[in-house]
Amino acid sequence: MTVAAGVTNMVLDALLVAVFPFGLKGAAAATALSQCVGGIVPLIYFCRPNSSTLRLTRTKFDGKSLLKACANGSSELMSNISMSIVGMLYNVRLIRYAGEDGVAAYGVLMYVNMIFIAAFIGYAVGTAPVISYHYGAENHGELKSLLRKSLVIIGIFSVLMFAAAQLLSKPLSMIFVSYDESLLNLTLRGFAIYSFSFLFAGIAIYGSSFFTALNNGLVSAAISFLRTLLFQVAAVLVFPLIWGVDGIWLSIVAAELMAAVTTTVFWIALRKKYKY
Repeated sequence: MTVAAGVTNMVLDALLVAVFPFGLKGAAAATALSQCVGGIVPLIYFCRPNSSTLRLTRTKFDGKSLLKACANGSSELMSNISMSIVGMLYNVRLIRYAGEDGVAAYGVLMYVNMIFIAAFIGYAVGTAPVISYHYGAENHGELKSLLRKSLVIIGIFSVLMFAAAQLLSKPLSMIFVSYDESLLNLTLRGFAIYSFSFLFAGIAIYGSSFFTALNNGLVSAAISFLRTLLFQVAAVLVFPLIWGVDGIWLSIVAAELMAAVTTTVFWIALRKKYKY
């Protein structure tokens, strides 16, 4: 369903923007319709008899469980809200220091960033049920082993992503901005600095998911809040005053580094409580 929704978005983008002259409205409609595919089709599947063990049935209201789930998922809420706020702030700063080209370059970096960060998010979300299981079963040895192995895997991913970003910066940039040499150069400069953030991003992303899996929504939300909002806002407001446009790209790196350090502090401080 996720793939189907994504393909629907791409096809309708091409159809409603390139074939039919609907422009920005067409792009918005394509996104909305693709969300319908991802949301409505699964409901149809579960409403009908199927081979899974999941069914849509009558249920009773369980406010306590809902409140607990909301509290534990507050880090994901914070991440999504923060990304929107920070994205707007970055655009404002880029307009001031680099004009429209800066906003365009930032857009390219965000597209590539989503692809790279998806690997960290996918691993963090995928291992969360395993972490929850071993914690609930009090398999402390397995929990400790899982954390150590995960940190090694994330470390390898981080180095590979950094290397890939450095090597593929020009080909990826040319896909989006090859039509303008000055914009291409600005994007490449941003890539060269921004790619260092991949060395640290995985730690905080995994750490937030790790504590969510341990049912510690407060620490998970704190990591997400610091990583996606506080550190980035502080850095993007201060760094450009010193380094100009480079300071904007560098602020992302600094925020990821500070978030990684903060996550490590939480891991060390809570290791005896959770016995990992």
